[in-house]
Amino acid sequence: MGQNMLRIAIQETEAAMVLTLEGRVAGPWAAELGRVWVEEAPRLTSRKLAIDISDVTFADADGKLVLRDIYSQARPSIVASTPWTKYLAEQMSADPQGPKHDPSDEEQENADYE
Repeated sequence: MGQNMLRIAIQETEAAMVLTLEGRVAGPWAAELGRVWVEEAPRLTSRKLAIDISDVTFADADGKLVLRDIYSQARPSIVASTPWTKYLAEQMSADPQGPKHDPSDEEQENADYE
C-alpha cells in the first residue's frame, strides 16, 4: 500500500460490522471514507459498529470530520492501539460543543455526601 493511501475493509457478522482503516484519512481518501459510510450505514440496521483505527497513520481536518460524523451517527466502539490513534479516538468521540453541564449530576454528587 502506498504511503498516501487509505485501505478500508469491512467485516460483517449478524451482530456487528467492523470498519478497519489503514493509512491516511486525508484529502480524497477522507471523501472516499465518507462515500463508503453513506453506502454502508443503511446496512448496519440494529448491528453494532466497531471502527479499528489502529493502523491509521494520519488524519487531516476533513478526515477527522468524516470520522466524527460516523461516530455521531452510529456511536461505534473504537479500536486504537498507539498514543496517536488513541488521541484520534478521543477527537472522534469528543462533543464538538464541549461537555454539557447536567444539573442532575451535581444533585447526585451532593446526595452522595449527605
